Amino acid sequence: MQLALYEKYDLRLPRYTSYPTAPHFHAGINGTVFEGWLGELDPAQPLSLYLHVPYCEEMCWFCGCNTKITKHYKPVTSYVGALLGEIESTLGKLPKGQRFVVSHIHFGGGSPTILKADDLRTIMAAISSRLDMLPDAEIAIEMDPRTATADFMDAMVECGFNRASIGIQDFHDDVQRAVNRIQSIDLVRDVIDGLRDRGITGINVDLMYGLPHQTIDTLRDTVDQTVSLRPDRLSVFGYAHVPWMKKHQQLIPTEVLPDTQERWAQYEEIQNRLSAHGYIAIGLDHFAHEADSMAVALRNGELHRNFQGYTTDRAEALIGFGPSAISSLPQGYAQNDPALARWQRSVEAGMCAIEKGVALSREDKLRREIINELMCNLSVDLDDICARFQTSADRFRPELDRIDAMSADNIVKVNGHNIILTETGRPLVRAICAAFDIYLDPAHGRHSQAV
Repeated sequence: MQLALYEKYDLRLPRYTSYPTAPHFHAGINGTVFEGWLGELDPAQPLSLYLHVPYCEEMCWFCGCNTKITKHYKPVTSYVGALLGEIESTLGKLPKGQRFVVSHIHFGGGSPTILKADDLRTIMAAISSRLDMLPDAEIAIEMDPRTATADFMDAMVECGFNRASIGIQDFHDDVQRAVNRIQSIDLVRDVIDGLRDRGITGINVDLMYGLPHQTIDTLRDTVDQTVSLRPDRLSVFGYAHVPWMKKHQQLIPTEVLPDTQERWAQYEEIQNRLSAHGYIAIGLDHFAHEADSMAVALRNGELHRNFQGYTTDRAEALIGFGPSAISSLPQGYAQNDPALARWQRSVEAGMCAIEKGVALSREDKLRREIINELMCNLSVDLDDICARFQTSADRFRPELDRIDAMSADNIVKVNGHNIILTETGRPLVRAICAAFDIYLDPAHGRHSQAV
């Protein structure tokens, strides 16, 4: 792709894991509002759960997550106690006398592998005492291979985990040193083999480009080494350098980061290399084997996007636990207080620790559907979606005119009310979505690069 085209559309835009996006959450959505939303949920619909573990043993300098560093387990023990209280309190606010089922559970962080095996068992037991698991429920966890012990993996089996996401990022020494994430391919392989030996066969891995000292050659080598581990899915993220938000990223000097031309070349190299290895491109930044459930969901038009990225989870209600966790309910979004101490005080007092959120209007839901279709399928039929909302697609004439102007660059095709991104446009899908974002103010928002 021409560099001029990259520079034209490589804007700082939201990742559209929600709509409206998190910068538009406000304090008008509090714990009382959230409790009301929970009490209105339909027990006939499955729930999805996200549990945030806000601790790591060591800080990776590229990290954009909400986490704290600890070399001692006492703070983690305290956190687990508060988390158990939040699970009991929050699930107790669901409609009385109803037994809900769960379709997805995801542990994220931070590093969930910082937990002791018995604490993982206790957390899962607390969930199981309140909710039933669907037979095909996906129970997933993010794993740092440096802290993933045999005892922890044994507990995963006992608790029913069937998918693990392994953080790799890059296998080259100079890159690893530059971001403070030292781990060998042998260590990663041992963890993946240990999971498979225990029957946990759903394996995701995370890679990153745009890191300091990465080159096309080193990335090609990292991709090839990663493929030798036979993951089912890969997430490939561009490093988001936001030192104004994440102070530890100031430890990465800007001058050692790849420039725009190199960054785009890295993205294209990873795309081409994974395609050559037989992986199917999923949306903006995921890849999967053809037989994997995510690739099947893509083919069936059932792929979805939430705060963890692309997912097969179609549950209408996702409840988040832990500091900074975001719940997505039919009525709107609600985010827990990101400050660990304040979150803990709230949940220990039996309150929902909601700091902010946003209620969804009918217009929000309509535009969210459009953006989700674009992010997941790289196309959208406005007539189809508008018919479901009993409105006319003609109302989007200004948005269509804006997008049609981009067709000259061969990133998108507009045919009536149909929008279809080209392969050239795949990495620029967020720029197309932005046309439908009535909240976006590029002059004041601070987001990561589009790629």
